Amino acid sequence: MDLRLSVLDLSPVGSGYGSREALRNTLDLARLADRLGYERYWLAEHHNLPSVASSAPEVMIGHVAHETARIRVGAGGIMLPNHAPLKVVETFRVLEALHPDRIDLGIGRAPGTDPVTATALRRSSGADGAEDFPERFAELLAFGGDGFPEDHPFAAVRAMPDDVKLPPIWLLGSSGYSARAAGKMGLGYAFAAHFSPADPAPPMLAYRESFEPSEEFERPSAILAVSVVCAESEERAAELASSMQLAWVRMRSGRPGPLPTPEEALAHEYTPAERRLAEAYRSMQIIGTPERVRERMEEVAERTRADELMVTTMVYDHTARLRSYELLAEVFGLAGAPAGGRERT
Repeated sequence: MDLRLSVLDLSPVGSGYGSREALRNTLDLARLADRLGYERYWLAEHHNLPSVASSAPEVMIGHVAHETARIRVGAGGIMLPNHAPLKVVETFRVLEALHPDRIDLGIGRAPGTDPVTATALRRSSGADGAEDFPERFAELLAFGGDGFPEDHPFAAVRAMPDDVKLPPIWLLGSSGYSARAAGKMGLGYAFAAHFSPADPAPPMLAYRESFEPSEEFERPSAILAVSVVCAESEERAAELASSMQLAWVRMRSGRPGPLPTPEEALAHEYTPAERRLAEAYRSMQIIGTPERVRERMEEVAERTRADELMVTTMVYDHTARLRSYELLAEVFGLAGAPAGGRERT
């Protein structure tokens, strides 16, 4: 099966290390993904989460692109309710100017945080911003493309640098709305299966069915983001995955914190309600040995007709996270993966 693999990174913060180390770990993983042959490296945008240091993807994109040679680097994504469309276009034109033909722009409808933090980000109260997304996104396209009609208030405003194209745009989502909108506008589409319990197949297929070719995308480009933990044994993979399961329970219970160690997670005594939350999250993860993980990844890719799987691996130990991506590269035969595998030094 011809399937491209990419990386979605949230810069996980563990209970024994802080954000500085987490962000340095991101650069380390990006260099590895570049060498191994992953297609692209996207940085997420989340706010007010102690387990995630990825609050400014536009900053990290520049650093990751500088540290790598060929991998595409982008936002997965920029949460448009939190940003002025003009500023998004200017930021990504600068990134494109510095790293030509290597930048991606993923756009999301949600704020990527809780309502109070969203208000703090936007300095406004009320809804989460999703209801005015079409207007905001239309502004972004106008600033990045042919401009506004002559009678529009922003007709005289140009997004600088105006001699640099806007990078390719993907709409992110976990519903049919973004899928159909991306298809009709000839954009890329990415479904967030790594945290959404919804069946990804209907939106992914709706995107493909509604797709109309554009200058940037001659054919559909459907990305499925999946949560993966890969290790040499099933037992080790399950142990590593337990950290995020407990972190998910705490977050959903209103008690977010850094990623716990596997030892802490395995020793935790779950209440029945917590156990249900943990099992619900476990159902969204792909966990196991390389062969088992590849089998499950190919199954979901075939069922959703995904062109690309974007892997996020949220585990406590950075070395284990690197090894998970190495094992995936080896079992899928990526161009930079060593034949027959190797031991890490």
